[in-house]
Amino acid sequence: MRVLILGMDGYLGWPLALRLLARGHEVAGIDNLYTRKAVEEVGSASALPIPSPEERVHAVRDIMGKDLDFIIGDITKYSVLNKAIRKFKPDTVVHFAEQRSAPYSMIDVKHANFTMRNNLSGTLNLIYAVKKANPKVHVVKMGTMGEYGTPNFDIPESAFVDAQIGGKSDRIVVPKWAGSWYHWSKVHDTNNLLFANKVWGITTTDIMQGPVYGTRTKEITDDRLFTRFDFDGVWGTVFNRYCVESVLGMPLTQYGKGGQTRAFLSLEDSMESLRLLIENRPNDGEYRVVNQFTEVYSVRELALIAKEVASKNGMSVEIGEVDNPRVEANEHYYKPVHDILPALGLKSPTRNIRDEMGVILKDLQKHKSRLAEYKDAIMPEVRWKD
Repeated sequence: MRVLILGMDGYLGWPLALRLLARGHEVAGIDNLYTRKAVEEVGSASALPIPSPEERVHAVRDIMGKDLDFIIGDITKYSVLNKAIRKFKPDTVVHFAEQRSAPYSMIDVKHANFTMRNNLSGTLNLIYAVKKANPKVHVVKMGTMGEYGTPNFDIPESAFVDAQIGGKSDRIVVPKWAGSWYHWSKVHDTNNLLFANKVWGITTTDIMQGPVYGTRTKEITDDRLFTRFDFDGVWGTVFNRYCVESVLGMPLTQYGKGGQTRAFLSLEDSMESLRLLIENRPNDGEYRVVNQFTEVYSVRELALIAKEVASKNGMSVEIGEVDNPRVEANEHYYKPVHDILPALGLKSPTRNIRDEMGVILKDLQKHKSRLAEYKDAIMPEVRWKD
């Protein structure tokens, strides 16, 4: 299979390229390296140093014996994406090439506008490029469980739900209530892809994924193959942030009382889920929604796990409590449906969060001095109500 990965330089894009290459697929990727610059903008850096694109390609050839086409380009420029799709002729296009940080989107009007323009224009360009080249190309869009917010109903694996409004019944798009401009951009992506599917039959897998943690997958056996690992208050996911704080001996930055509950998965489980969805495509013209996660925890539960594992690894860690910068419920119902991936063969979770944290801490400790340089960037500075 020929797979084109948009956003291949990212936390998920890079290990997915490695997974697919190891499976014998032909892989090409596009990235404009924007995340590297945006993380620098907020005074931070990847916890694990990552090589240049050229060095990454050479490492793949040296270690895996595989060839990888890494295109430096911006998919918000239609000509760039259209040319790549027509030249590579992919069977599947995986769309990771978006501004992916909720706090970044909430900094100010400039960052809000950038998030909307960047994310929506890239997705629309993808829709039109696929429509023009081959409508049977399988579009795999990385969405987020955050599109739904925290509804008081079980989150279905379906684009539509039966509803009664004013005494009348209809089938409507599953209600969404996003929590940041970033999350709303993903909702708009979903709506645009739904419309493209209705009008042109674009075959789509829309993945609603929870936050991902981890430093390694089966393929990342050499430090030269590391993916990026963000930990600051703008770009870092909660458990990855806790891991860095543990290494630095800082109190864990639990937001509020920590009752906020989300669906999580390891980097390895994310890659295995994506592989299964790519290798088991939906029917031509189908729109498939998948809730991608393996574990559900509250922020407080994650902090307790981090404290326990850090202690077993000789680190004394306390749980701090900082004002929650976001506007969200501190206690709420949360139950996403999770049927499709287990039916395809995902054993969840394939990696225990406690064991995985031990691996993360070992990788991070080798770069402790690097982490210390950026410790001031860990605390949340972007506040939703500012």
